[in-house]
Amino acid sequence: MSERQRDGLLDVVVDEARPRVRQPPLFRVVMINDDFTPMDFVVQTLQTFFYHAREAAVQIMLQVHTHGRAVAGLYPAEIAETKVAQVNAHARAHQHPLLTVMERA
Repeated sequence: MSERQRDGLLDVVVDEARPRVRQPPLFRVVMINDDFTPMDFVVQTLQTFFYHAREAAVQIMLQVHTHGRAVAGLYPAEIAETKVAQVNAHARAHQHPLLTVMERA
């Protein structure tokens, strides 16, 4: 707030507040390949937890299979942590070693 004096009176001028809003840092949720998790389970997981269409889920699964890893999604930290925990717990509940990790984008 700044002040000015005019004709013996004090005017108060309120500067318009402009908040500085930044996007939160993003993190990749990465699926890691293993030799035991069925491909159909990976596709189903990508559809269920990351909301990919079947065609996109198949493409991501093939990238995991051929390159050893693939990005399943890009999220703010808290959401990425939740996705990693959910997918890893789901895989363990179905006795699969599928692993997801998060990496800074």
